[in-house]
Amino acid sequence: MTEGPTATPEALRQRIVDRLAGTAPGGDPSVAWGIGLTPEQTAHIRKHLPTAYARAAVLIPLVDHVAGLTVLLTQRATHLKNHAGQISFPGGRIEPTDPGPLEAALRETREEIGLDPRSVSLAGYLHDHVVISGFLVTPVVGFVKPGFELQLDRTEVDEAFEVPLDFVLDAHNHRPRERTFAGLTFQTYDIPYANRNIWGATAGMLLTLRQALLGAP
Repeated sequence: MTEGPTATPEALRQRIVDRLAGTAPGGDPSVAWGIGLTPEQTAHIRKHLPTAYARAAVLIPLVDHVAGLTVLLTQRATHLKNHAGQISFPGGRIEPTDPGPLEAALRETREEIGLDPRSVSLAGYLHDHVVISGFLVTPVVGFVKPGFELQLDRTEVDEAFEVPLDFVLDAHNHRPRERTFAGLTFQTYDIPYANRNIWGATAGMLLTLRQALLGAP
């Protein structure tokens, strides 16, 4: 993966605003899988993606500190049936009462970590992502005003923490991992940070954000 250019906090924020302006929920989920893959590999994955998934949405919260943007992440509770202990974004299933992915992501975020939806302003959307637990996930990117207080739902979340967005965007911090899907072995990336490892769908969504901002895998 190529290294991304450095930018001032103001320039990076403006880039996010410009690149995500006019984006909408949805999109081909295999596009997200295609980071670092050849067109042939992406086409193979597209052919093997199911057509029916449960719908979900997550919030990618970008905390708008004066010193620079950070990404707010959670560590899932270790007793959960699916993805126990993994690093994730707040979010969950889109319910029939939710008008759309944005509202579902904000509702789930408030339920999981107590973040007030009034602290979040929409930046835009990334392509839908498929996760192996059977969900088609819409990533909702939002700016979060700093100074908020969180109240974690300990039945779902063990911890919440922030990672500098500059760290996430720097390709020097990405570690390759082999993955196999539908008989195809290809390379994905983890993002180790401090004593944690961001991987799977969460890392994939962050790399999709990187691609949207920098225009390169």
